[in-house]
Amino acid sequence: LLFTGYRAAASASFFQARNVDVSGTSRTSPDEIKAIVLKGVAQTGVWNADLDALSRELKKIGWVREAVVSRVLPDGLRVRVIERVPRAVVRMNAGNFVWVDEEAVTLGTASPADQIFMHGLDERETDNARAQNRERVQKFLEMVRELEAQGSSHRISEINFEKLADVRAQLTGHDSQVELQLGREDLANRLKHALNVLDRDRDTPIGPFMTYINVAQGIGKNQAVIGIRKDAPDFHRDSADPNAPEIEREKVTTRSASKPPDESRKAKEKVARLDDERGRKKEQAKKEQAKKDQDKREKDKKDKTSREVRAEGRPRRVG
Repeated sequence: LLFTGYRAAASASFFQARNVDVSGTSRTSPDEIKAIVLKGVAQTGVWNADLDALSRELKKIGWVREAVVSRVLPDGLRVRVIERVPRAVVRMNAGNFVWVDEEAVTLGTASPADQIFMHGLDERETDNARAQNRERVQKFLEMVRELEAQGSSHRISEINFEKLADVRAQLTGHDSQVELQLGREDLANRLKHALNVLDRDRDTPIGPFMTYINVAQGIGKNQAVIGIRKDAPDFHRDSADPNAPEIEREKVTTRSASKPPDESRKAKEKVARLDDERGRKKEQAKKEQAKKDQDKREKDKKDKTSREVRAEGRPRRVG
């Protein structure tokens, strides 16, 4: 009797949800949250509502990071929302810009404006991609904080995290043709060192021909490498200067404008395999044709011999 009375009381109109109090929203629509909550408790009522399930459903909304749902008996529910905070502008593979939070969750359309933006998110919906994207965003935010503290953030237009082991930065303004190749770690200090190398050589004869500065090996002496255009003249550096960076002529275009090395190598291997296969087929065709020619010669020889034998066995006409 007690159980039956409990079921009757729980399902009675007395416990049907009529009020939903929402707090903590600035970008999320409160009406959208109320609609989701009322739909979720339409059959159960407030008393039997699955609060954890409601919270999980609300977290599917793009801007909602956490949602705490509690009962306000007899007919109300309270929802406290913690929203995601846009932290970085990212250029996607399609070329559009979006906001992401510190967990690399995309939040909506953005404009790069005058701030540094990020490139290189893995857009696949896999656990590994999401984990690496979180690492990318964390490293990016650390770099931006340090660059702002150094007062050099205005010189960077984009930081490319396509490869976590090969982070690169593109400069802006008069230095927009120069790419900084930073490697994987100590990114802010390496970027600062690369900018110092650039400032040192910008007004020298080598300045107009610079295309990249590579500090991926670190920031010690003689570890920076300046890349120059293919058509640049020969430059002779002062070997007596222990801090003079190495100069190398550009061998390939920058990563953003060329195929990744792995893809190029695979393409070459594929072409080599096709060439080998064509060579084998051609050789096989030659052997087959030679065999046919040999068989034809032997057959012609046998036919000739047979005709001669028959001719010798015939009686000759006399007179």
